[in-house]
Amino acid sequence: MKVFISYSHKDSEYLERLHTHLVMLRREGQIETWFDREILAGQNIDDEVSKNLEDCQLFLFLASPDSIASNYCYEIEMERALKRHEQNEALVVPIIIEPCDWLSSPLGKLKALPENGKPISDWTNPNNAYLDIVQELRRLLETELSERAHQGTSDQSALNAPPVVAKKYRVKRSFDEIDRAEYRESAFSEMKNYFEHAAKEIGSVDGIRARFKSISESSFGCTIVNQGLNGQSAHITVHMGRDRFGLGDLYYSFEENAAENHANGAFNVYASDYALHLQRGFSGFDGKDGIFTSHEAAETLWAEFLKHAGVTYE
Repeated sequence: MKVFISYSHKDSEYLERLHTHLVMLRREGQIETWFDREILAGQNIDDEVSKNLEDCQLFLFLASPDSIASNYCYEIEMERALKRHEQNEALVVPIIIEPCDWLSSPLGKLKALPENGKPISDWTNPNNAYLDIVQELRRLLETELSERAHQGTSDQSALNAPPVVAKKYRVKRSFDEIDRAEYRESAFSEMKNYFEHAAKEIGSVDGIRARFKSISESSFGCTIVNQGLNGQSAHITVHMGRDRFGLGDLYYSFEENAAENHANGAFNVYASDYALHLQRGFSGFDGKDGIFTSHEAAETLWAEFLKHAGVTYE
């Protein structure tokens, strides 16, 4: 997929960091990025920008006070991209890098990245913001853009145009105990990393203190203190199951340093005909609504943990 990145040269550091985080998508051949640094000496700048703007299927606008103030970024690149967006020829995604009045622009009608349109500059660890952007772009590649590419149309030019995203195939397979064990370890590692970074993030909020603790290779814990609620605290301990007969593949207790023989809930490795996922245990969850990717499981458990400290998302 051809991706056009629009940015102000004053925001080059954000462009470079985004480009670094997009490396896996480029290596996988899912995207091909273009920005004005690709223009060679002697080439006509306006012609090259216009050509690549018309060819792109995804337009990323790095929104900041400088890019919104730039006549070229805003009035030429963004306005043309939005017209192609309205004509279902490309998709425009705002990426908010610094606080600015982007909601008052036409971009305000679109879902922005990272999460909740929170500027990258406001994240305690900007890598978490870039990771959120990459994960959402992966979802776009697999869902929204795929639907756009395969919508029925009578327009011959659209029919002859290259597809927005290549068709994906799913192949049935079986999973053995080694597959399950490796997935369990990978899911635990992702959940552990998620909690560690999320604890740093929530700890930057006024009136909130947070502490992450790695207990062992198969256990970690986290504590949040809400000083606005007379120091109300919340604790969680997460263990990775040692075998299939334990309390779960990933199980947790809302206690500090909880013993390995105690749990309030769990996620177990679940094998569909095509892939491994996590399924909720202990809580009456089953079927499709109880199936999670490892990242979704981490997000879900973190949100539940926050509620114990009297904290929710806006």
